[in-house]
Amino acid sequence: MKIEVWSDFVCPFCYIGKRRLEEALQQAGFDNQAEIEFKSFELDPNSPKTSDKSMYELLAEKYGSTVEAAKQMTAGVVEQAKTVGLDYNFDAMKPANTLDAHRLVKWASEQGKAKEANELLLHSYFIEAKEIGKHDVLLDLIDTLGLSREEAEKVLNSDAYLTEVRLDIARAGQIGVRGVPFFVLNDKYAISGAQPLETFVGALNKVAEEEGISPAQ
Repeated sequence: MKIEVWSDFVCPFCYIGKRRLEEALQQAGFDNQAEIEFKSFELDPNSPKTSDKSMYELLAEKYGSTVEAAKQMTAGVVEQAKTVGLDYNFDAMKPANTLDAHRLVKWASEQGKAKEANELLLHSYFIEAKEIGKHDVLLDLIDTLGLSREEAEKVLNSDAYLTEVRLDIARAGQIGVRGVPFFVLNDKYAISGAQPLETFVGALNKVAEEEGISPAQ
């Protein structure tokens, strides 16, 4: 069973959706039978690599509201994240450009660390409020994966994997992706957004039935 996941590391619903997919795979009995491929997507390609603004200030500017209104806006997201065991830290979070993070994860994926790298970037941003637009932060994260910091630095200081990231984004446009997370199962069924667990389980069971895949015993 092939599952493609378009997401961005600064998308709060992407982390929630990832958790729900993982829970659905386990509940349906297909967690060891799914090949998950993470695809790049940029929510805001024009975002600066780093910013002195808080996430609340950014949201207030974006929606023409107050900082207090932005805090209330994120409260529901925080509660939703808690339902899948995630404790978002919006108070310390800052905006970040994710292009370099996507390029670095493409490289890490070639080292067999796709799953670990994607989880690490999301956790680092939403739980630990790390500034993942900064190269030194990304390199420190690579260290924790046991990968070569020197090779990772070469990737960041070049245009390596930029084409791969752009191809992911271009394909997203071709299949009508307007927002993330976006899940494609076996090139046939799509799930848009962090849908309820039941939606994921239903889609997995449908694909499994059509493909003759039995749940693990």
